[in-house]
Amino acid sequence: MARDASVKGRLTQLGHSVSLAASPDRAVLEAVANPHADSNYVVRFTAPEFTCLCPVTGQPDFAHFVIDYCPAKSLVESKSLKLFLGSFRNHAAFHEGTTLQIGKRVAAAIRPRYLRIAGYWFPRGGMPIDVFWQTGKLPAGIWLPDTGVAPYRGRG
Repeated sequence: MARDASVKGRLTQLGHSVSLAASPDRAVLEAVANPHADSNYVVRFTAPEFTCLCPVTGQPDFAHFVIDYCPAKSLVESKSLKLFLGSFRNHAAFHEGTTLQIGKRVAAAIRPRYLRIAGYWFPRGGMPIDVFWQTGKLPAGIWLPDTGVAPYRGRG
């Protein structure tokens, strides 16, 4: 069963040899204490080589994810995030469901002030699908940069 390590809990993946979980539901997403919880700032994770499976054909799907968040008391531990994202490799789901599953799981693990996930999916059936989700309010005065991912243009 999925579990999110408490901020004060012992990290189980960082510094240890860890295999990918069999599914995203079994992956452990860990958090660490934010040493600057009194400050508003943006943390960005970029995963340009995300893979999962099409739930209909079983063929691989590819996406470029950008996750931006303004932390409160906790930060996402990056190795656990990498392993969590990797656990989707043999998981079958639609683009929309996958993007929201990742965003909601990260938000539940760290309870950020604000979180935005942008999923830029490479074409399936000749059509790229981009999925965006956010939660919370961007704190006043925070600069949130563009995701930096250009819209899909094919070979043009």
